[in-house]
Amino acid sequence: MIEFFSDILRYDYLANALLAAIFAGITCGIVGTYIVSRRMVFLCGGITHASFGGLGIAFYAGINPILGALAFAILSAIGVEWASDKGRIREDSAIGIIWSIGMAIGALFMSLTPGYTSGDLASYMFGSIITVTNQDIMLLGSITAVCVIGAILLCRQIMYVAFDRNFSASQGINTRVISYAMSIVVAITIVMAIRIMGIVLLLSLFTIPVVTANAFTKSYAHITLWASIIGVAGTVIGLIMSYNWEVPPGVSIIFTLTIVLIGAKLLSLRSKKKPNAIKNYT
Repeated sequence: MIEFFSDILRYDYLANALLAAIFAGITCGIVGTYIVSRRMVFLCGGITHASFGGLGIAFYAGINPILGALAFAILSAIGVEWASDKGRIREDSAIGIIWSIGMAIGALFMSLTPGYTSGDLASYMFGSIITVTNQDIMLLGSITAVCVIGAILLCRQIMYVAFDRNFSASQGINTRVISYAMSIVVAITIVMAIRIMGIVLLLSLFTIPVVTANAFTKSYAHITLWASIIGVAGTVIGLIMSYNWEVPPGVSIIFTLTIVLIGAKLLSLRSKKKPNAIKNYT
């Protein structure tokens, strides 16, 4: 661990990786709480895989792959929200459609790209946090700031929409605006975190910290806070383990978060048993 922090001062890519881990942990904790509360985990997976289509087109066109993925992710999120809101198609069916179409488009354009090799795609499929650039850090920092400010100012409205849209509407909350806005934020967060965890592993960063926090509290605000803290701790520790043991960062981050989740579940079960034991004894 000491070696890692000392090398940060010498290597810019390590400093960028550490900042990316911190920003991603905070953002995914905030956005992940909304996703899990609204039961949008499958949607998150659909948007993540649909963004592969944008990556493929961007590689073929010779532009920044993140821009292509971002465009596909936002359009997919808005499309699913629109289709489910209008009742034109069931949400799970819409997600399945964009999932498969996005992957098919990505595979097609990847195969058409001159000089394409599988190594070009590996960093986006499984993550490569050490390749994060200064521009990526600025974008991650910006979306993190937006998420933090939004969570503070609109916590009640977002919570109501996440749990019950009909009740939210009865309270004068514009559920449609919040739903579409959150779908766009989810899409942007997914794409910005792809470089860290990859398309295959990204879903865990949105769900595991939230489930871990939910083992100790039922408050939406508290879950959001603790999910962000757990997300930051898991990504930073996973990054350090990856650097010291020379294993893929995404893999070490998932294992770290999983161990924390198991420990949290065991502690929560133990705390639930203690009152019962006292009650039986008395």
